[in-house]
Amino acid sequence: MARMLELTDISVARGGVPVLQGVTCALGAGQALILTGPNGVGKTTLLRAVAGLQPVLAGQMTRPSEGVAYAAHADALKPTLSVAENLSFWAEIFGTRDIAPALSAMGLEGLRHRAAQNLSAGQKRRLGLARLLVTGRKLWLLDEPTVSLDAAAVALFGAVIRAHLTDGGAALMASHIDIGLSEASTLDLSLFRAAPGGTDAFDEAFA
Repeated sequence: MARMLELTDISVARGGVPVLQGVTCALGAGQALILTGPNGVGKTTLLRAVAGLQPVLAGQMTRPSEGVAYAAHADALKPTLSVAENLSFWAEIFGTRDIAPALSAMGLEGLRHRAAQNLSAGQKRRLGLARLLVTGRKLWLLDEPTVSLDAAAVALFGAVIRAHLTDGGAALMASHIDIGLSEASTLDLSLFRAAPGGTDAFDEAFA
């Protein structure tokens, strides 16, 4: 099985304060790993480090040379553009053209002409997740991907992840809820706290 991601003794910090140390895991093609742990433990911080948005303090990391697709808390939408225009914008960036499969997968066909600023929170989240499908990237990093999604949308998302794994992709996710992905393994980051008793939860948005 081809390795998509390998972390060895990774340590990361938030605001200059170490939050995790010694994180070691591996993710192969067709595999998903869900990061768990209480707010403030460092899930977002680790995902940002894997995405290359911040440096690690220590350890070694191997990831795909062509990069990763990262879906953070914000959906990264241009509010005045339509659903289709938003997806087309990202498709152009990543060198793809056909947005129809992404619209269909996340149930957005009927909303393709609606401006992003007029979408509900759940619809915006679905559009943000649909963006992953036009990146062509094999490794997906997802931070609380089911926020604002109803049960039907969570099911759509689960189907998208399964299809991505079947196609040889991989996914590293942070989630507080059961997303119904029995194929996924879990990693409790509270086992890798940098200091006894946990870290300051001054900013739970960066959990």
